[in-house]
Amino acid sequence: MLSSLSITSPSLPLGAASNYQNPTTTFSKSNQLQTTFHLLQQCNNLAELKQLHTCVIKTGFSQDHQAQNRLLSACLGNRCSESVDYALLLFAQSSNPTVFIRNNIIKHLAETNTPEKAFRFYSFTHRDGFPPNNYTFPLLFKVCSRLHGIEEGEQIHAHVIKTGFESDIHVKNALIHFYCTCGVVDDARAVFDKMSERDTVTWNSIIAGYTQNGFSGEALNLFRDMQVHGSEPDEITMVSVLSACAHAGALELGKWVHAYLEKNNLDGKISVKTALVDMYSKCGLIERALEVFEEIPNRNVVCWTAMINGLAINGLGKKAVSLFHLMVKSKVKPDEITLVSVFSACSHSGLLEEGKKLFADLRKRYKIKAQVEHYGCMVDLLGRHGHVGEAYDLIMKMPFAPNAVIWRTLLGACNLYKRVDLGELVLKKIPELEPHYHGDFVLLSNIYAANGKWEEAVNIRKMMKKNKISKIPGCSTIEIENRTYSFVVEDKSHRHSKEIYRMLDQIAEKIKLAGYVPDTSKVLINMEEEEDKANSLLHHSEKVAVAFGLIKTAPGMPLRVMKNLRVCDDCHCAMKLISKIHERDIILRDRNRFHHFKGGLCSCGDYW
Repeated sequence: MLSSLSITSPSLPLGAASNYQNPTTTFSKSNQLQTTFHLLQQCNNLAELKQLHTCVIKTGFSQDHQAQNRLLSACLGNRCSESVDYALLLFAQSSNPTVFIRNNIIKHLAETNTPEKAFRFYSFTHRDGFPPNNYTFPLLFKVCSRLHGIEEGEQIHAHVIKTGFESDIHVKNALIHFYCTCGVVDDARAVFDKMSERDTVTWNSIIAGYTQNGFSGEALNLFRDMQVHGSEPDEITMVSVLSACAHAGALELGKWVHAYLEKNNLDGKISVKTALVDMYSKCGLIERALEVFEEIPNRNVVCWTAMINGLAINGLGKKAVSLFHLMVKSKVKPDEITLVSVFSACSHSGLLEEGKKLFADLRKRYKIKAQVEHYGCMVDLLGRHGHVGEAYDLIMKMPFAPNAVIWRTLLGACNLYKRVDLGELVLKKIPELEPHYHGDFVLLSNIYAANGKWEEAVNIRKMMKKNKISKIPGCSTIEIENRTYSFVVEDKSHRHSKEIYRMLDQIAEKIKLAGYVPDTSKVLINMEEEEDKANSLLHHSEKVAVAFGLIKTAPGMPLRVMKNLRVCDDCHCAMKLISKIHERDIILRDRNRFHHFKGGLCSCGDYW
C-alpha cells in the first residue's frame, strides 16, 4: 500500500499544489487528481516528487492505478539513482503497474552503475506473474550486452522461447546484437538464418556484428545478400559496410558505396562522412580521405581523430601532428583516442621530441589522465627510436601494472635493435599475463637469429614444436577487379601458381641486377645453404601477392596488398626495387601501417 510509506510533508512547491491542504477548496477530487498529474510533469527533483506523493496519499488516490503509474513515470523521469530506488519502492507497493512502467524501470536500472539490478527486477516481476512484452526482452539483452553476460543472455533467450516471443522481429534483432556484442557470432548467425522475416535493423545488426568481430569479408557478403533480398540499406548499414571495407582493404567496393551514398542522398551525416574518411585512409587513398574531410562543415572529435589516425598510419606523421594542433586551435577538445592517434603518428615518423612534449602535456594541457594505451605508444616511440632502455624505465615507472601488450611492444624493439639480454627478460613477463599466447617466442627466436645465435633459435623452435605452439602464418591479400585473392608463404594452391612462381623467379633476377641482396639474417630455419634461405624469403606471402598482381593487372596500375603481420626487412627492400623496375605504385598495408612504394622509395623513409 502506498499509504504505508513514511514520507515527510513540507510545504508544497509549484503554487497550485497548496490547494490540497485547504479544506475549503472548491476543487473536486477529479480536478485535484488532474492538477497533481500536471504538477508531476513539472517536477524537477525527488524532493518535489515526494511532496506530490504525499498529496496523492492525503487525497485518497494512493490506490488509483493511473496515479500510481504517473508517480512511477515521474520518478523514472528524474534519472538519478535515488529516484530509481524510490520508484522500486513505489512499484513494490503498487497494485497493478503497467508493463510500460515495468519496462521503464528495467531501462533505467540498465543505465545505472549497477545494471545487474535489472535482472533481479525482471526475476522478481516474472516470479510474481507479471507478463513481459516484446519491449521487455530487448531491454534485457541490452543489459547483457553491456555486461558481456553470456550466461545471463542465454537464460533470457530461454525465457524468450518459453514466453512465445521467439518469432518477434524486435526480440530477434536484439538477440543478434547481444550475441555479436559478446563475440558469439556463430550463435548470432544461427538466429539470423532461422528468421523468416528480416528488416533493415536485422541486416544492420548482423553486418555490424561481423564487422566489429573482425569478419569483414563475411560482413561484405551479407551486404550483398541484403541487396539480393531487396532490403533497403540506410546510413547505419553504410557506416558498417564502410568499416568492413576499411578493415578488408576493399577500395573498389568502398568507392561504390560512396557513389551509392551520394546518389541516394545518404552522405550528409557526419557519421557517414567520418566512415568515408576512415575507409579511404585504411585503403591507402589518403588524398581522397583528406578531400572528404575538407567537405565536413562541423567536425566533431571523432571526425578529427579519424583523419589524424589516417595520416598516422599512412606515414604522414608531421601532417597528423599539425592537424592535431589545428583541431585544438579550432576549439575541439581532444579525447583519449585522439591522443593515442597522435602518439602513433609520432612513433611511425620518428618524432621523438614532439611525442615527449605531448606526453608531458597530456594532463596539464589536455586534462587527460595517461592510460595504458598512451604509455604503450610512448614505449613504442622510444623503442623504435633506439631508446630501448629508456622505454623499459618508463614501463617500470608506470602508475599501474603493465599489460602484455606493452611488454610485447618492448620485445618488438628488442628484436629491432638485437637486444638479446632485455628480450629474454621481457619474454619472462608476458606468459604471466597471457599464459595461452605464444607468438612472442617467434620474436625471441628472431632476436637470436639476427645475432647469429642459431643454437638458441633452434632450441626455441624445438620447444615450440614440442609444446605444439605454432606461429601465426603470414597471409597477404590483393584486390583485383572487385575480387580479393589471398596468399600464404610458399602458397602453391592457386590455379595460376605456375605463372606466379615464374614471375617470382623473373622478379628475383631483375632485383638482383638492381643491387638486391637477400637479408637472410632473420630466417628462422638454420638452413645450411644461403640459397635455400634466399628462396625462403622470395616466397613470402606479400611477394607472392605482388607477383600475382603483376600478372593480372595492366602495366602501370597500382597494386594494393594487405598483410596480417609486420612486413619484414627483406620484403620491404624488395618492394622498393619492384616498384622501380616494374614502374608500379605498390601500396602495402601491414599490421601497423601503410607503405607506399614508388620509384624505388617508400613513404616510411625506411623507418617503421
